[in-house]
Amino acid sequence: MHHRPKVPTMSLARVLLHSGRPVDLSELRMSSTYGGMLEGYPCKPLNDRKIDRLLRSAERDFPGAPVHLIPPPREYPDQYAGAFGPVEVLPAVTCVGSFRSEALDPAYDRSRLTVVWFQPSPRVPSGCEAEPSLRDLP
Repeated sequence: MHHRPKVPTMSLARVLLHSGRPVDLSELRMSSTYGGMLEGYPCKPLNDRKIDRLLRSAERDFPGAPVHLIPPPREYPDQYAGAFGPVEVLPAVTCVGSFRSEALDPAYDRSRLTVVWFQPSPRVPSGCEAEPSLRDLP
């Protein structure tokens, strides 16, 4: 009988959820939230479209895993309101991460989740230093 050797899974980082459960980040994509914006200004309709596109692309890029959005904080920095309403700004960095979790019995408690979130800087989440909203995942 042949036994297939167990391939070690390497993670980019381990994030400790507030529940105490550790999850491993196996893939992370970061981009500038407003990079490549050629016209217009950050506003609710633009941000809602951006988030919708991110969710659809995450479902396509990470098949077989549910996709979860951590609702981003939205800031209203000035009084300017153009044709599409007031200026509304999301955090500077858009993140899409693939997380895996193996709890007590790896044969039964394995789970995967793709998470879309926004953060102020391009820092890889790790341990207890991850964005608080990310650590709040159930």
